Amino acid sequence: MTMSSTKDDKPQEKHPTEDANKKDPKVDQRREEERIFGEDIQEHAKYIERSVKTMESRYVARILRTIKGIRSKASDNLLRKAINKHLATDSPSKDRLLSFLDESMDIAEEGGDTVVEVRHKKTDLLEIEIYLHLLVLMHLLDSKRYDKAIACADLLIEKCEVNTKHSLDLLSAKCYYYYSRAYELSDRLRDIRSKLLARLRTCTIRHDEEGQAVLINLLLQNYLHYNLYDQANKLVSKAAFPEAASNNEWARHFFYLGRIRAIELNYSDAYQHLLQVHKFAIVVQLLLGEIPDRSIFRDRCLRRPLLPYFQLTQAVRNGDLARFNVVVDKFKSRFLANKTYTLIIRLRHNVIKTGVRMINISYSSISLEDIAKKLQLDSREDAEYIVAKAIKDGVIDAVINHESGTVESKENVDIYSTNQPQEVFNQRTSFCLQVYNQSVKAMRYPRKTYSDNVESAEGRREREQHDLELAKEMADKDDDF
Repeated sequence: MTMSSTKDDKPQEKHPTEDANKKDPKVDQRREEERIFGEDIQEHAKYIERSVKTMESRYVARILRTIKGIRSKASDNLLRKAINKHLATDSPSKDRLLSFLDESMDIAEEGGDTVVEVRHKKTDLLEIEIYLHLLVLMHLLDSKRYDKAIACADLLIEKCEVNTKHSLDLLSAKCYYYYSRAYELSDRLRDIRSKLLARLRTCTIRHDEEGQAVLINLLLQNYLHYNLYDQANKLVSKAAFPEAASNNEWARHFFYLGRIRAIELNYSDAYQHLLQVHKFAIVVQLLLGEIPDRSIFRDRCLRRPLLPYFQLTQAVRNGDLARFNVVVDKFKSRFLANKTYTLIIRLRHNVIKTGVRMINISYSSISLEDIAKKLQLDSREDAEYIVAKAIKDGVIDAVINHESGTVESKENVDIYSTNQPQEVFNQRTSFCLQVYNQSVKAMRYPRKTYSDNVESAEGRREREQHDLELAKEMADKDDDF
């Protein structure tokens, strides 16, 4: 009876792979990465479909701005699953696209678990197919599989050449950029020059401005890579760079123009083109909420060209919206010529935030009407909205009293009740000690000084020996008396 109960109470043995699969954190992490990657691809596919239906290119532009995040998370396994999920089974290029990726390493093969496939309506949109193809090409370049990347890029460009839909303009421009990048990393830029020229003619006829900008810059890069400055100069003189190109393409174009003009000994024009790098950098730095280094504006060569940007920086730094508007109106033509006017208009929000912050520091309580006057806003409601947004974003620490229509700043925290003064004091002390140690290490002495010191030391020892002998003689004379 006892033996029977012992046999029944014996726990059943479990397969070791089941426990390992349930407790392995790596499997859970991979599943989470796969889920996030699939959701990002799904969201981008919806934007592409919306762009095709509404004929609005801004949705594709949004995708291309955020493609870097997906690119960093891509892997052969995740891309293979995305292709199988979104492309139709009878797609002519699906198998060819999958051939560029390594064989799938599914989670179910490692842990013995079952992966549940979510049913999704497969699409036959060419735009989504080219988007996935572009992701595969970027992944091959990141993993340094350049032979496969060139084959993948050739197949991708064949699709872009056959199809001339306007919904593919932005995607095609990005595809040609990475097409050239694949050949650049393989040192074969010479092989694609004729194809780039042919595509530039097509984009010019079709009024594809983004494609024109990208291809002109790619051709200039191609010529300059092989020091073909005459051909690059002819291209610049024959092909007009589109005015509606993005700021990134304009910056690249100015850089290439500067190099061409410098080789031609036209240093004044080269300097003007290369100066655009400083102008774009200053505006972007202001948009980031940072103040450019004052030494840039003090440079003797840059002082005059950067004068409008210096005044613009002062207005942003002080939060002076009136001064900002005056500077923008005064130098509008120069900003338009420099292609920075669109970015400068965005700085108005930064100026307002800075002004609200300075008002909050200066006044413990101020009415919304006064804020509207100081910031030159149209109404009290605009001031209330801006202050509320600043409070929500953590720009200022205040509350809005709707009954009295005032903004009341909260009491500032006593900084001496925290460890911040001690930390700052320690930083300054460490800096001073570091400067002292560096100055001691940097000290240099004349070469003869050491030998002079040695000789004086020997003379000092001789004088000491002489003094000892003299003292001994005087002591002996005292003993005689």
